[in-house]
Amino acid sequence: MPPVFALVDCNNFYVSCERVFNPKLEGKPVVVLSNNDGCVVARSNEAKALGIGMGVPEFQIRPLLRAHHVQVFSSNYTLYGDMSQRVMESLEQFCPDLEIYSIDEAFLSLFGVTSCNLTEYGRTMRSAVKRWTGIPVSIGIAETKTLAKIANRVAKRTPDTSGVLDLLACPDRDALLGRVAVEDVWGIGPNHARLLTQHGITTAAQLRQADEKWIRKHMGIVGLRLVMEL
Repeated sequence: MPPVFALVDCNNFYVSCERVFNPKLEGKPVVVLSNNDGCVVARSNEAKALGIGMGVPEFQIRPLLRAHHVQVFSSNYTLYGDMSQRVMESLEQFCPDLEIYSIDEAFLSLFGVTSCNLTEYGRTMRSAVKRWTGIPVSIGIAETKTLAKIANRVAKRTPDTSGVLDLLACPDRDALLGRVAVEDVWGIGPNHARLLTQHGITTAAQLRQADEKWIRKHMGIVGLRLVMEL
């Protein structure tokens, strides 16, 4: 049986943590600032809709924040670390084979989970994490970590998925990958994205079909491994 990975990613994690302890923030634009209150490090969907970018200095958008009554918080990493631990412990109830990738992301190995529909399994996990911790998550499922990352990204941005996308059950994977910009593929940095775009490779689908010798020459063994994962 081939491996199957699920990438679980907390939605707007720092903002979600603040909302757990202040439910009145739900539905309102919220941003969290860096340690010295210098830059935006987290945004609610409502704040994103206002055009507030990640990493933008707070002083540059101060008039916008005031005009739209955006709720602004200083980072509370003690709180975020505690909430992260609660989320990870919740996920371990469903899959003990867990690799914590960052404070708000984890890869789960679903190898051997064959007794149920993986989409429904993901939705059960998502519902349980929200019920036990208050944190909303998105889940992408695929046979490689790179594809699971893409599935997660699509799930987060596509309401019809209800926060869970199983690429193994996707009827037209090429079409889906064709909608993912190459710079949004996990492991593709700005320099490689620029190089690929210059050579006409602008989507994940095109990268998947790229010549392996060319990829190895220009992106090394790491780039080749990424293409193979696609």
